[in-house]
Amino acid sequence: MKFPYVYPDPESRRLRAALAQDSKLESEYILVGCGADELIDLIMRCVLDPGDKIVDCPPTFTMYEFDAAVNGAFVIKVPRKADFSLNVEQITDVVEREKPKCIFLTSPNNPDGSIIDDEVLMKILELPILVVLDEAYIEFSGIESKMKWVKKHENLIVLRTFSKRAGLAGLRVGYGAFPLSIIEYLWRAKQPYNVSVAAEVSACAALQNPSYLEKVKDALVQERLRLYNFLKEVPFLNPYPSHSNFILCEVASGMDAKKLKEDLAKMGVMIRHYNNKELKGYVRMSVGKPEHTDALMNCLRLLS
Repeated sequence: MKFPYVYPDPESRRLRAALAQDSKLESEYILVGCGADELIDLIMRCVLDPGDKIVDCPPTFTMYEFDAAVNGAFVIKVPRKADFSLNVEQITDVVEREKPKCIFLTSPNNPDGSIIDDEVLMKILELPILVVLDEAYIEFSGIESKMKWVKKHENLIVLRTFSKRAGLAGLRVGYGAFPLSIIEYLWRAKQPYNVSVAAEVSACAALQNPSYLEKVKDALVQERLRLYNFLKEVPFLNPYPSHSNFILCEVASGMDAKKLKEDLAKMGVMIRHYNNKELKGYVRMSVGKPEHTDALMNCLRLLS
């Protein structure tokens, strides 16, 4: 890496140009951040006044609620249905009654891996509210990103990240597509040197090797299918179909979710267990390399 003693480009022009080529969206619509988390906070700082409201649809990514609290906003929760799909009717009612400023949606959703259909997204975009669509896991879904939609929908923001698609979580590189009427305010508010030289160089290098990224993604999708088919046969697990790089499982009665996590940890396998009420009795399992899948499968066989 050349010139590490030089400050980063405040506009991340090299990376934004590479992202424009990758997404087929002009660079003036793209803003880069220190992870998508920074952009979530930046959006709230630019859009919300203390006391304003946002809509959150749990169970989902917890940073929306966290950043809302940091920015003095109130969170109106519209819980997802039993199959983790959005409750569009209730969202519509809340928008009309409470007049929230923005809604945060995740597709594929974290933690269940479900996606938002275009028809559902269009219905929400017709509402008088700013829609922030978090596509952190979109590469694993097989569907096209909605980044280019920001050119025709003035109330849509689309967030992406290199954490999953390129394995750069530790370098913190996120980006977003914004309508031109919104992005100018984020440029004014963002920290000037928010993306490090190392992060920009690494992200550009990843984009220069799309065939490798595609190869890794395809391998992971195959492992996801193999793991899902196995989990369906585990007597105490009910896995949900996933478009992401993890699989959410309901733990059947007779097996405690927390104990399952602890038992697997003793065997050297770590899974995610949830304490919140929406996911009580659920665990989430990440999809990794074949040897990781084999290790998890072997441990679950021992517990069956």
